[in-house]
Amino acid sequence: MKQLKINKNYLLLKNWWESIDLTNYEKSFFNREIISFNQQLFRLKEKKIRIGAYGKSGVGKSSVLNYLLKKDIFKTDIINGTTRETQVEEWNIKDQILDSIELLDSPGFDFCDIKSLDKVYSCLNHSDIILFIVSGDLNRNELTEISSLIKDGKKIILILNKIDLLNKIELKEIIENIKIKLPKDLNIPIIINHENNLENYITKIINQHGEIFLTLNSLQLADKLFLQIKEQRLKRRQKLAQSTIGKFSTIKASTVALNPFIFFDIAGSFALDTALVSELSKIYGLNLKGESSRKIFKNISINNLFLGVTQVGVNTSFNLVRKVILLTAPFTNGLSLLPYGPIAIIQAAIAVHSTKILGKLAAKEIFKRSKASFIEPYIMIQNISFNDPEIFKHINIYLTKRNFNNNSVSFLP
Repeated sequence: MKQLKINKNYLLLKNWWESIDLTNYEKSFFNREIISFNQQLFRLKEKKIRIGAYGKSGVGKSSVLNYLLKKDIFKTDIINGTTRETQVEEWNIKDQILDSIELLDSPGFDFCDIKSLDKVYSCLNHSDIILFIVSGDLNRNELTEISSLIKDGKKIILILNKIDLLNKIELKEIIENIKIKLPKDLNIPIIINHENNLENYITKIINQHGEIFLTLNSLQLADKLFLQIKEQRLKRRQKLAQSTIGKFSTIKASTVALNPFIFFDIAGSFALDTALVSELSKIYGLNLKGESSRKIFKNISINNLFLGVTQVGVNTSFNLVRKVILLTAPFTNGLSLLPYGPIAIIQAAIAVHSTKILGKLAAKEIFKRSKASFIEPYIMIQNISFNDPEIFKHINIYLTKRNFNNNSVSFLP
């Protein structure tokens, strides 16, 4: 059943990725991120989970991984900072559910002479489970790193290493201090690296929840890539939309200021507003026909009292004043024409302001409709059923942070 589930999730994610139509510019701009995601997608297909060891220098990350492998693969030394680059090794355990398990060793986060720091974080980002290694009570830097990993949606197992010189009372005190500092709403396991404790616990976790953590991390990486692409697209569309709104504002201002006929003024404004909605829909990838554009404009005007009054009431009033001025001009020797210019300018300014309001509201409405027709990766995450409440808490933190930071409205015109 688990193998069937992971195959289904892979195909779901693969089909989603293939449905995204990237421009050549986007392929070039996000080249590194795309390659990285495809590597994770391949690991999902091959059912290959990655477990990354992380922590400050000198806590024994390499030693812990060597202990799991039961052979000295990762380089160790008494000098801190022996590991300068990431290294991956395959780990075979008895009766493993997944096809392959990778162990990742990484440099200490406090080691200043790390080369290719982005590569280190990228490898950790592709770790489905993080073994956070400590050798005593948590310090401020370790807590900051743990907090960052939690917000990033990572499953963390805290490993207490180098405890040979501690007696039972000291060990218990350190564990209690660590528990106090860790988030209360998330039960992060604390495992002592002693005899077979660590190996048994990790083996159990992989066999019980390995496929869900592999799937979740794949979906999270897809979601992060999607958000990057969406943000970049919104920034570019924001500039184009603002330019389009400005163009239509200028046209309407000129039309309203020069046209003395009420009916043609209102009809022309309505036609221009409908055309603006249509142009904005093309910019945001939602091709609306004429009737749909008019419906959006009508709904916006009805729901926004100021916009409705501005478009109809104010324009009608000013046009009536202008018509009276023109009719009385022969009887006043042209003196009544003096207010005509300022009134036309005021009316043009109102037309510009109302068009900008309409454009912003229309862009927001169109963006909402375009989103409704597309399944985002976080929706797939929300639709996954969690039997273990701890896994639900773990992913809910990511979704909460994701929704808090994903303010797409700020990229609208």
